[in-house]
Amino acid sequence: MKAVDQFVNECEAAVRDILASMGAPADTKIVKEIPDNADLAIPCFTFAKALKMAPVAIAEKIASELKVPCGLISGVTPLNGYLNFTISNDALITDLLEEVVEKGADFGKSAPTGIRVNVEHTSTNPTGPVHVGRARNPIIGDTLARCLKMRGHEVTTEYYVNDVGKQVVMMSWAVANVTPEEVQKEIEETEKADYRDKVDHRLVYNYRVANKKVFQVPEMEAEIAEILRKFEAGDQATIDHVKKVAETMLGGINETLAAINVTLDRYTWESTFIANGAAKDVVRRLQNTPYSGTTDDGASFVDLKDFGIHGKNTKFTFTRADGTTLYTTRDLAYHEDKFSRADRVIDVLGEDQKLGSQQLCAALEIMGRKEKPEALFYAFVSLPEGRMSTRKGVVVYLDDLIEEAIARAYEEIKKRRSDLSEERMQAIAKAVGVGAVRYNIVRVGADKQLIFKWEDALSFDGNSGPYLQYVHARACSLLRKAGEFEWDTDGSKLTDEYEIKLAKALSRFEGVLKDIDESKRVNMMPAYGHDVAAAFNQFYAAVPVLQAGASRNARITLVQATKVILKNVLDCLGIEAPEEM
Repeated sequence: MKAVDQFVNECEAAVRDILASMGAPADTKIVKEIPDNADLAIPCFTFAKALKMAPVAIAEKIASELKVPCGLISGVTPLNGYLNFTISNDALITDLLEEVVEKGADFGKSAPTGIRVNVEHTSTNPTGPVHVGRARNPIIGDTLARCLKMRGHEVTTEYYVNDVGKQVVMMSWAVANVTPEEVQKEIEETEKADYRDKVDHRLVYNYRVANKKVFQVPEMEAEIAEILRKFEAGDQATIDHVKKVAETMLGGINETLAAINVTLDRYTWESTFIANGAAKDVVRRLQNTPYSGTTDDGASFVDLKDFGIHGKNTKFTFTRADGTTLYTTRDLAYHEDKFSRADRVIDVLGEDQKLGSQQLCAALEIMGRKEKPEALFYAFVSLPEGRMSTRKGVVVYLDDLIEEAIARAYEEIKKRRSDLSEERMQAIAKAVGVGAVRYNIVRVGADKQLIFKWEDALSFDGNSGPYLQYVHARACSLLRKAGEFEWDTDGSKLTDEYEIKLAKALSRFEGVLKDIDESKRVNMMPAYGHDVAAAFNQFYAAVPVLQAGASRNARITLVQATKVILKNVLDCLGIEAPEEM
């Protein structure tokens, strides 16, 4: 928003002028923060060394010399070494409403930047359904991509399909060799058997049987190794069979992703970098560096001790003893491919990939690459009783969670809205159930552990997706009741404390998107959405809208602004914005 940008610039310029008069260097860094008790805060701690004064004294002196009102600055208060600034309410609200009227649904969207951003997410091995433990990956990745698109970037989302590794080969072996009788026995022995008629659910039992048999049948290990060898040697029949099984499983995974409003723009197959020679080129280049070495059994590695990697992890192996490449080798080729297509490369990775990501960046540097991927790590979701495991069958699948969420949402809607048709109730239940799942998983910071609890995921009150959807529907209902009205963007007509609080919350949308762009902390979006929803509910309860006399149209315009911004927040979160609930 223009008013917000102008206000921030005016605060910085005013502080810089006074600092200069106090003898501070012209290049003194000014840090800006958004506090709870003001519209902008500037901490004075960074000025203390240059001015040889205590931060509290600096803040008091600057506040005493800054004459307000000044431009859009309506007030400044020193507090514990901070300068707390407030903006002119009239100017802020007028600018907000004018921009909403001008841009409509495009409010908050930035002009095209021309920056190409690649967001790789999900990339789960096609060996079974997506479970809740890994559900953060697609939801975080998709939410980030949506926010970056709002920032005007050219965003491509991408899934890196592992069709080469041992797990996928074992799955292909299981499909060809595990008998229906063995599958049925495995289903009967699994405590919570999943009879869902969906390909990734059906074939996971083949995989579990194979995973058990590999420890019981010594010949099977050699057979799996031979399949891997044939694959890397380019045996077409082997490649076709493994890829067909991977594609089949991927089809089931994509059904699950589509159910939570996640779609991907591109799929890159790991085997591509074997077929096109890129993996072998990586091997050649690494072997020609001074960091290259060979183990006693003939495997090739590069030593990373000069690149910040320490201990037993300094040796980054990129070929086996027989010369075949590893996942790490192909990952290097894959990242070079991504760098050729994007200006920013973002990898959404589980926290267990931190070392691997560091090693990858070091190896890229050895290869002469200046570009580095931006890693967004997330902590895994666990159950109250512990971690999930697909192999052991101790798991809650994302399909189960989605189905349960929609069922619970349907029961809530049926109790409250018996006037709706069955078809309409089902549609709203789907939107609300999926919204509950997505919001609950993304609302916690990616680096924080998330213990999955049904009662939290499916909450329809407070800090939840359904709460945001409900407030959006309430704004829509109010606008329907208002009927025809004339836009009124005069901020001087909105002086109630709850009107001002709501307008200030709405005005932060662009700033939140900017912060997410810079930090990749997507949990800022649900937190912001909750702030807007709470502010609107307070406004709704305290301020009459339809019977507001001279302020009626201005208040209705503020409601319209809330509807637009909440819908855009929900869009960023991949959540539908129903107009009735």
